[in-house]
Amino acid sequence: MTPTIDGAALLSEVEAFHRRFNVFPHEAAYVAVVLWDAHAHLLDCFESTPRLAFLSPEPGSGKSRALEIVETLVPNPMAAVDASAAALFRAVAGVDGKRPTILFDEIDTIFGPKAGENEQLRGFINAGHRRNRPMFRCVGDGANQTVQAFHSYAAVAVAGLGYLPDTIRDRSVNIRMRRRARNEKIEPYRTRIHEKEGFALRDRLATWAEQVSERVMNVWPDMPEGVTDRPADVWEPLLAVADAAGGDWPERARAACVTLVTASKANDKGSLGVRLLTDLRDHVMAGIDRLPTVAILDRLNALDDAPWADLHGKPLDNRRLSKMLAEYMTADNEPITSRNIKAGGSVLKGYYAADLADAWARYCPPPPESPLPPLPGTENAA
Repeated sequence: MTPTIDGAALLSEVEAFHRRFNVFPHEAAYVAVVLWDAHAHLLDCFESTPRLAFLSPEPGSGKSRALEIVETLVPNPMAAVDASAAALFRAVAGVDGKRPTILFDEIDTIFGPKAGENEQLRGFINAGHRRNRPMFRCVGDGANQTVQAFHSYAAVAVAGLGYLPDTIRDRSVNIRMRRRARNEKIEPYRTRIHEKEGFALRDRLATWAEQVSERVMNVWPDMPEGVTDRPADVWEPLLAVADAAGGDWPERARAACVTLVTASKANDKGSLGVRLLTDLRDHVMAGIDRLPTVAILDRLNALDDAPWADLHGKPLDNRRLSKMLAEYMTADNEPITSRNIKAGGSVLKGYYAADLADAWARYCPPPPESPLPPLPGTENAA
């Protein structure tokens, strides 16, 4: 009979293995990556699997090395730098009856300028986030084709430059890697020596997963306050793993969850439309009930740290503004459009805050908190 494995101690060993070769940006990242490694061995216990994304603005930030260490710890790793969508469909359906853990390096080549050539790969990564969502493809030659369902549910880790598309990013634990500082030291990784140590940890993770799978199956872990919707989908499997391991992992996992979810919200400007609505509310029309279009465009294009002055080489204009706002509705369920505004004896086209209010409430993040007014009699207090 196989001895019962101490899950907390095993996860700590996996963390120590990562720390030997990886420098992550904060403690939360180590916790999240270790839990992701372990969750890949328990995939059939969950309804969804988060993507793990190592991203950075510049090369030489340790992304590929992080993926390389993950590769030694997960079941049936499959490096997929140049794999076709068709190959991945068939791999997940079962190579020798074993579902792979897919590892994409240089993911920016898929979602970069030539992304249009890789729509099937993007669809595969999106669909495989959740169980029982197969992708359907025609199989066969000529008139003898049949429609076949390809199951795409699989653990996927990626590494690359820049950012991911919204649909992938929202399904991911995002680790923003950075170049090592001079005082950050790691051990040189030698594949022939060190991958065996990773494989030994992987085998123990697999054994532990078998021992706890019944406890993890259909468990709904308690989420930290404020973590709901898509972030909750991402973190539920990881928190379930932490709870099964015990020790200090449940507490560390929830702290890491809050840290990374908060960071993702801070870096998430939303879609370009939501960014437009938010800038209109907070910077352009704050305290104003109506404003001519020409004034709106002047204010938007003058905003620092905003995209409006350079949208594909051109500033935001009246036509683009009208098209973007028409995607959203007023409280009366009519598209937001410009209306006449009387100004100085003339009539100009512009937008009313009342028409935007419903879209602001539905789509924008909470407005920045305004400072409280001073108490009566204290205005001049030192």
